[in-house]
Amino acid sequence: MTTKSVLEFKVGDAVVYPAHGVGKVAAVETQEVAGMSLEVYVVTFDHEKMTLRVPTKKAKTAGLRSLAADDVVTKALTTLKGRARIKRTMWSRRAQEYEAKINSGDLVSIAEVVRDLHRADSQPEQSYSERQLYESALDRMAREVAAANRIDKDAAVQLLSKSLSAKKAVIAAAEAAEAEEEAEAA
Repeated sequence: MTTKSVLEFKVGDAVVYPAHGVGKVAAVETQEVAGMSLEVYVVTFDHEKMTLRVPTKKAKTAGLRSLAADDVVTKALTTLKGRARIKRTMWSRRAQEYEAKINSGDLVSIAEVVRDLHRADSQPEQSYSERQLYESALDRMAREVAAANRIDKDAAVQLLSKSLSAKKAVIAAAEAAEAEEEAEAA
């Protein structure tokens, strides 16, 4: 009794694996594991020079998903323009939360990390660990935005930078409105 499984992804599809980012389905193979026949997606990640084999029946529970839709990319870019929400907890706790958001594979969560850790030229220098997390989140986000918009990674980084610089204007307007409200209240 052999039933043909319905494959969610085809060879050549760009997919996202939460812990590694954007990869490409190179093949769908049947492998013999512990005496059982197992159908797997072979996913390659060129930027990490890595190959991952994910059982087709466990792909969804493992977090393998297709690229973000246009509305999700738009929401992520809008998130970058928002005001940073930095909790007043110890850095080690925040760093764990940021790492968890990056490895969640959720584009909007990754955008929140980029937004929160972004430093403008006028702001003080980041610590080494902050910069590492920021660059990791920016890289992961840029790769998915590039794949979703069919542009190269450098163009995606430019797009993200433009959204982050638009954040400055939004923050300046919010601060001006706050100052105006305080002046009226006094």
